[in-house]
Amino acid sequence: MKRSWLWLMLWSSALAAQADRAELFRIDSQTLHYPLQYWLYRPEVPAGDSVQHILYVSDGAAYLQQGQMMAVLDQLILKRQIVPLYVVFVDSRDPDQLTMDRRNQQYLCNTRYAAFYRDELIPKVEAQLGIQPSRAERGIMGLSFGATNALCFGLMLPEYFGLYGLQSPANSQHLKVLRQEYKKRQGPRMRLFYSVGSRNDNLNANTALMKLLQQQGHQLTRVKVEQGHDWRNWQPLLDDLLLDLFPVTYSGNHG
Repeated sequence: MKRSWLWLMLWSSALAAQADRAELFRIDSQTLHYPLQYWLYRPEVPAGDSVQHILYVSDGAAYLQQGQMMAVLDQLILKRQIVPLYVVFVDSRDPDQLTMDRRNQQYLCNTRYAAFYRDELIPKVEAQLGIQPSRAERGIMGLSFGATNALCFGLMLPEYFGLYGLQSPANSQHLKVLRQEYKKRQGPRMRLFYSVGSRNDNLNANTALMKLLQQQGHQLTRVKVEQGHDWRNWQPLLDDLLLDLFPVTYSGNHG
C-alpha cells in the first residue's frame, strides 16, 4: 500500500510538471452526478492573434504525462506546422480520489457522458474561451477505450465534432458493434486520423472499421505501426495526428 501511494505521489508530481502551463479546472456535473476535472492548454500566440480550433482529449492525464503531449503541441505551433488550438485534457478519474478511474463506464457509448459533453463541458469551456468553433474546427481524440469513445461521439454527437483522432480503439467486440452502427449512420462527413498497432491491438476489427469509414467517403488517414497496445505505439504518432487534423493549410470548410 505504501508503494502504491508513493507511486501516486511521484506520478502526480510528474503530471504537475507537465501541466505547468495548463490550467486545472473542476466541474461538478449535474448530468453525471459526480465531479470531474480537466486541464486547459492555451497556445502561445502573438498578441492580437485569434484561436478558434479546439481539441478535447480523453484520458487527458495520461496524454499529459506519458504522452508528453503539451511539449508536442508547443513545438508544432512554434514551428507553424499546425494551427494554434486550445486543448482540453479531460480526466476520467475522480478528482477527490485519483485512484478511482471511471473510464470504463464513461467511454463505451455512455449516453450520459455524451450529454455531459454536449450540455456542460463544451458550453462551459468555449464560453470561458470566448469561441464558437464549427464542427470542422472541433476535435475529439483518445486511445484504447478513449478512441472508442471518440467513435461513439461520431454517432452520438456528430453535429459537434468533425475531427477525430483515434489511437488503437478497443476492443474487438466493441468495434464490431460500432461497425454495425456506422453502417446505419447518416451523419455528416468526418475527418479521421486512425492508427493501430500490428501486435495485440485488435488489428482485424480496426481494419474492418477503417475500410467501412473509407467506403462511406469520410476523409481518413490510416496508419499501421509495428507496435502493440502501449505508449511505444501512441506517443510517437502524436505529431502525425496533430499534423493531419490541424495543419496550417487546413481551411475548415469541409463537412
